[in-house]
Amino acid sequence: MDTLLLSRIQFGANISFHILFPTITIALGWVLFYFKLRYSRSGEERWIKAYRFWVKVFALSFALGVVSGITMSFQFGTNWPGFMETVGNIAGPLLAYEVMTAFFLEAVFLGIMLFGFSRVPSWLHTTATFLVAFGTTMSAFWILVLSSWMHTPVGFEMREGVAHATDWFAIIFNPSMPYRLAHMLLASGLTVAFLLAGIGAYRWLRNDKADDVRVSLVTGLGLGALLIPVQILMGDFHGLNTLEHQPAKVAAMEGNWETRGNVPLLLFAVPDEAARENNFEISIPNGASLILTHKADGLVPGLNDFVAEDGTILHPPVAPVFYSFRVMVGTGMAMLFLSWAAVAMMGYKRRGPEGLPKPMLWAMVPMAFSGWVATLAGWYTTEIGRQPWLVTGVMTTEQAVAEVPAPMVASTLFVYLTVYATLLIAYIGVLFYIARNAGAGGGHVGPERPGMAPVPAE
Repeated sequence: MDTLLLSRIQFGANISFHILFPTITIALGWVLFYFKLRYSRSGEERWIKAYRFWVKVFALSFALGVVSGITMSFQFGTNWPGFMETVGNIAGPLLAYEVMTAFFLEAVFLGIMLFGFSRVPSWLHTTATFLVAFGTTMSAFWILVLSSWMHTPVGFEMREGVAHATDWFAIIFNPSMPYRLAHMLLASGLTVAFLLAGIGAYRWLRNDKADDVRVSLVTGLGLGALLIPVQILMGDFHGLNTLEHQPAKVAAMEGNWETRGNVPLLLFAVPDEAARENNFEISIPNGASLILTHKADGLVPGLNDFVAEDGTILHPPVAPVFYSFRVMVGTGMAMLFLSWAAVAMMGYKRRGPEGLPKPMLWAMVPMAFSGWVATLAGWYTTEIGRQPWLVTGVMTTEQAVAEVPAPMVASTLFVYLTVYATLLIAYIGVLFYIARNAGAGGGHVGPERPGMAPVPAE
């Protein structure tokens, strides 16, 4: 492998690990705010018990998200100096806005949220929870502004090979930003919904049927059932936006080689980029045309339109985009089936979680991490689908990479992968340890007096 491919794998590994944790904290902050509001209004212990349990998960996820995010900023300098040299005038301020408006907000109020329950008035603790949730969302906003601008760059001009901002409003609200932001926030909501349901199901199967477990399980399944159809609709809008601005990516997602109408929806195929055809196709006639153009004979761009006269390939690698897109969609369909079926069974004669059969509860346990699978698959679809461009039409990925010897990149990649694998196993292990410990009576922290317990991060 050469330096370029190794550097891409290294950055991909870094961001794949990092994104797991913000995907949880963005939506979990709002769920905690919801739990706190319900406790403040009703005084029911089940809400604050659920808060106490999930705030530990939030603290753990927040810590790992911050640490893994720092290494990414170092990689801009060590592996991708061309990126900042060319578009640093735009990327730098956007990253600074994220630190100034979001990270500081989270850092200041996180301490009150974790440790201030018995030390500050209830309204201040609730406000701190709200501000932490708001801060995580603002952090996602600025990062997605930069990511979207790299896909659909506007509001700038090139002077001697360097990008200079001419319209910050256009940069921030670039053409793909609203769709990407909404798609990602919904993905975070679904990730947390199935995490709540999966961990709740695990505790329920261990005969831990306390009221706070019931709250987590019902909230997770209800939230999942509510958000998944909205996400499918938003995915359709996002796809139409991608068709308009990045047709090569859509062609790779659909595995479509020739521009034509009546394009089938490929449920499965084995793309052969050398022969420029698909093998073993299983398809629905006219499906891709209907989804992308809302017409059976609608024209769908083909990959062969993105090959230069000298044979240079100008479209993304087909197989990873094609397969990752199907993993994302397939996971979303599993979420839809499971959440709707579970809500229907709980609603039948108002049986609640008692109406869920054991096989379904067992299915929910691995689905606790289905949001991670869908998010990573979607992220690979969109980021690999941008290749060979790093910033579309401005600079290629190859132009940005550092001249570092390949063995050096390979050695640091090995270290990164080892550390990330260890941390990920530890994180999942701690999640289930907390769940088992809570069921064994170890989840309670602080004094017995209701509503006066501190909430340590542990």
